[in-house]
Amino acid sequence: MSGKVIAINISETKGVMKKPIPVGNFIKDFGLEGDAHAGKWHRQVSLLGQESIDKMIAMGAAGLCAGNFAENITTEGICVYELPVGTKLRIGETLQEVTQIGKECHAGCEIAQQVGDCVMPREGIFTIILEGGIIKAGDTIEVVE
Repeated sequence: MSGKVIAINISETKGVMKKPIPVGNFIKDFGLEGDAHAGKWHRQVSLLGQESIDKMIAMGAAGLCAGNFAENITTEGICVYELPVGTKLRIGETLQEVTQIGKECHAGCEIAQQVGDCVMPREGIFTIILEGGIIKAGDTIEVVE
């Protein structure tokens, strides 16, 4: 099973939409360098599929794009929320491990207010960085058996 990276997204503060960057430096046991959510915890990096974003657009959330759900890595071609906790992913130069599927949406989620729903609590996933390195748009995502 494989997919690809559509975008790397970052924000310096929590609770805001992230902005795409050309290349991300992911640090072992920490996450995306410069991102507000990075740190020594179980949700170092967040991933969300473009397919999930497309569902929200179909529900009437016009103008959504990569990073709007505060995900660090926007993916395509792999159903990330169906990966069990403990799954290892080779993404670009990194090795990551899935630690959580979904999360509670923060109060005042702009997307949920606009459309009445948000896919991130159900379809976003979180990982920790086992091996650091560079990830950029177009990189392959491989499930490591």
